[in-house]
Amino acid sequence: MVGVALSEARRRMSSGFTSATLTGLVGGGHWPRPGEISLSHRGVLFLDELPEFGHSLLEILRQPLEDKVITISRAQGSVTFPANFMLVGAMNPCPCGFYGDPFRQCTCSPSLVSRYQKRISGPFIDRVDIFVEVPHIDYEKLADDRLGEQSDKVQARVKAARSIQQKRFEGTKLTCNAEMTPPEVRAFCQAEESAQSLLKAAMKQLYLSARAFHRILKLARTIADLENADIIKAHHLAEAIQYRPRRML
Repeated sequence: MVGVALSEARRRMSSGFTSATLTGLVGGGHWPRPGEISLSHRGVLFLDELPEFGHSLLEILRQPLEDKVITISRAQGSVTFPANFMLVGAMNPCPCGFYGDPFRQCTCSPSLVSRYQKRISGPFIDRVDIFVEVPHIDYEKLADDRLGEQSDKVQARVKAARSIQQKRFEGTKLTCNAEMTPPEVRAFCQAEESAQSLLKAAMKQLYLSARAFHRILKLARTIADLENADIIKAHHLAEAIQYRPRRML
């Protein structure tokens, strides 16, 4: 039954899930039923046009993103559903979509852009590991016949990294780097001296929180695993840091 629910959730998400009620997303009802975040347990939850979901609804996702479960309380009692999902979101930089575009003029006022971006709060951003801006793509790149790295090679590298993590967490309840808590980060995310200096400078210059600090180290550990490196090096940490948001808020 879980497999069927997960498959159905993935089908709905891939069709362009851009709006939801609180009950539909996190679960609820008179007799509590799981929402999309539980139907996506151990899978991917894709939210398109992220700011359109509304500030209050996105804030409710903070707890399951942190605890990997969602608890729904009713007069009859409480029900806890699993919610260990990978959140993937997409958004425009502003309502018209052209803020910061080098070729097209943004028609939004500065206050409108600010209100739009602030629908995604700082605490919510702190719980996301990777931010990637997608710039304007030139015709020459789109028409280029050269292919990127083949998927089977990427798959082999990912499988090797996951195998490293399975060995690392053997005998524990953890299955991958993303599930590490601060004690595991201290134990398994050892960095060379130059990498530590880089992280110290980033913490000061970017005013990163403690949660962002641990997420950067976990991401750097995964980047190092993809290179089969025993210790986190400066370039692993530099790549992890560049995935923090620059322009929002």
